[in-house]
Amino acid sequence: MARIDVLMPQMGESIAEGTMSKWLKAVGDPIKRDEPIFEISTDKVDAEIPAPNAGVLAEVLVQEGETVAVGTVVARIETDAGAAVAAPSAPAPAEQPRAEAPAAPEAPAAPAPAPAPEPTPTPAAATPAPAGTAEERLQQKSTPLVRKMVAEHGLDLSQIPGTGTAGRVTKGDVLAYLEQGGAAQPAAPAAPAAPVATSDQAAPAAPSAAAPAAAAPSKVAPSPQVEAWEGDRVEPWSRIRKLTADHMVLSRRVSAHVNSLIEIDYTHVAGIRRHLKADYAERGVNLTYLAFIAKAIAENLRKHPVINAAVSGDNTIYRRDINLGIAVALDWGLIVPVIRHADELSLLGLARSIQDLADRARNKKLAPEDVQRGTFTITNPGGFGTYVGTPVINQPQVAILAVGAIEKRPAVVTLPDGSDSIAIRTKGMWCLAYDHRIVDGADADRFLADVRNTLHNFPEPTS
Repeated sequence: MARIDVLMPQMGESIAEGTMSKWLKAVGDPIKRDEPIFEISTDKVDAEIPAPNAGVLAEVLVQEGETVAVGTVVARIETDAGAAVAAPSAPAPAEQPRAEAPAAPEAPAAPAPAPAPEPTPTPAAATPAPAGTAEERLQQKSTPLVRKMVAEHGLDLSQIPGTGTAGRVTKGDVLAYLEQGGAAQPAAPAAPAAPVATSDQAAPAAPSAAAPAAAAPSKVAPSPQVEAWEGDRVEPWSRIRKLTADHMVLSRRVSAHVNSLIEIDYTHVAGIRRHLKADYAERGVNLTYLAFIAKAIAENLRKHPVINAAVSGDNTIYRRDINLGIAVALDWGLIVPVIRHADELSLLGLARSIQDLADRARNKKLAPEDVQRGTFTITNPGGFGTYVGTPVINQPQVAILAVGAIEKRPAVVTLPDGSDSIAIRTKGMWCLAYDHRIVDGADADRFLADVRNTLHNFPEPTS
């Protein structure tokens, strides 16, 4: 008889904790190796976590909604199914997962394995040790992303109330501190030296003074409390909804949003799509208009580097790589997986990548690296019939394109003899939102004109 510890996994280099979103198995359920047993949410992705071994779920130590450090024991699997009948008594100690010392007497037949796993949560808790320098203690209480945000805004990390495990300061704590008027320190101009290219990094505006009270566990920027009336349904935000809210409010405050709109004639692309659709389907790929759009954008971002840039303090970072983020609407929120080196992919490769990322996003199979290092984002509200939308920039990027509905519309066309006529054309609207701090209107308009020209004269692929 043996019990296997199930740990909160490390879902990315800069991620120090995860939230238990949902248990897919109950105590006493049989489990196959690599079968998903629970879902977690982090600052990057929602993901299903597979079982490390086959057996029976014997103990659940972390309940839904709890946030714990990476490496914390969240459950135990009994590899001897016959001994798992006694396991349903485990939920009682699971209500206080960090006080597991009494667990050993419940299983006298196996005293040796019970004490062994208990030390594992200790290093992950990152409690400030009495020894070590102040810098080392600060390192233990934050991730690299948090430390960069703190340095960028000249904040004192020790003054920010932490809501993470063992008082760790999280990204949400920094945002809440800034939102509540956290005071910036005069020093720390050296922060922009090593920008972190994560998908959720941003450069908030300089805050005003006033020390806040302890931050609330919710990492969303404070909003007015509204009374629920009789018959109303109150639904708490999911973690991904909280992160999206933080990100959108932050982006609106940081970037000087300007929008440019342009109409696209897809008639030529529609003809190519009709010719290739069956061939692509035989290869398991659904050829959508979005693949053509992504191809045209990827080809033109190299010509317009300011559209593929980021702002770091008073500096502009011109990205070498062209990594397209594709916004995916999920039942539980919005996520933006990234196609790396999109300019190096063919139309087929882009279509396959878009389909793969969307499928994995909907099935919670994305890895943290799948949503990081985006340089430009495409969102497609037109898929729901929207004529056009005005999107919010995905920080720290400086531009995002919203694609409107693609449909047949009447249009004036010029015939070869120079006369005009009304014809049916396949058309749609685009809206480019850009950061006017570094992207001028002329920059945005030239970029849109070049992308439109690429689509209007799209070469038919040979394969």
